[in-house]
Amino acid sequence: MASMLKSLKLLSDPTRLRILILLGRETLSVVELQEILGMGQSRISTQLSQLKTAGLVTDERSGKNNMYSCTADPDLMEVAQLAAAEVPEIPADLASLRHLLEKRKDHARAYFDELAGRFGKNYVPGRSWKALAEALLKVLPMRVVADLGAGEGTLAQLLAQRAEHVIAVDLSPKMVEFGQALALRNGLTNLEFRVGDIEDPPITDQSLDLAILSQALHHAEHPQRAIDAALRVLKPGGHLIVLDLVHHQFEEARDLYADRWLGFSESGLAAMFEKAGFQAVETLIADRENSAPNFQTLLGIGTRPNSAAGSTDP
Repeated sequence: MASMLKSLKLLSDPTRLRILILLGRETLSVVELQEILGMGQSRISTQLSQLKTAGLVTDERSGKNNMYSCTADPDLMEVAQLAAAEVPEIPADLASLRHLLEKRKDHARAYFDELAGRFGKNYVPGRSWKALAEALLKVLPMRVVADLGAGEGTLAQLLAQRAEHVIAVDLSPKMVEFGQALALRNGLTNLEFRVGDIEDPPITDQSLDLAILSQALHHAEHPQRAIDAALRVLKPGGHLIVLDLVHHQFEEARDLYADRWLGFSESGLAAMFEKAGFQAVETLIADRENSAPNFQTLLGIGTRPNSAAGSTDP
């Protein structure tokens, strides 16, 4: 009870309450909180320090920034939400948060729009055909497949030569337009491109035999949501393949390749699979690059548990 009372006392301050409400919605940096709240860095850092000491928020290093997220007890957050109704600035805070998240997404979309038409010709960190081949050999044969975060569709075109139907999903309309035109020119009538977010792909539940996230997860705002979404669209017994970068310290990747995350650890990726509900999870380091910055390719595979059959129309 003492801890709850201490927490309630902390949240009697409107600024700390505003911060906690925002972090309950999204993981944010101090700079992003400054932009939303219109306050100085020193003031926000002081409030975050108090919230962290009380165990209401936690932080994790991501590149040059500390990213803060809410760890408050759900019961306390219910009280905080009730109290938020009395703070007039909070509706504007939430509107600013939505705007900031759109800016994040627009940054990634602009990067891939610019690459449309030449993406497959450029170097892409961790794009290892050796790793792809090793992954696909584990799950062949395949019928209905989705390439999530497909880019211009290089992998999707390869998949279309063996699968009955391939759905390529990408956030960039220009990338989708280019990929669809290329598929038509190559006579791949079983390859369909769709504009969409890998965290909520425009695919019917339980309609896929195989979903692939190839060097796409580190662009996701919320990687766990992308893994969760993949489980949703897979049939019982269907497989998810993730190919991504092993966690690294090459900070320039954020600007050079619009990376949101600097890769993942084996244990971290396995934990995301298991949290989503996948079984028979395997992870391994599938490839290592010889030249600097020596990116390593992480392979993860999981299977959706068998259950009642769902829709078969993707």
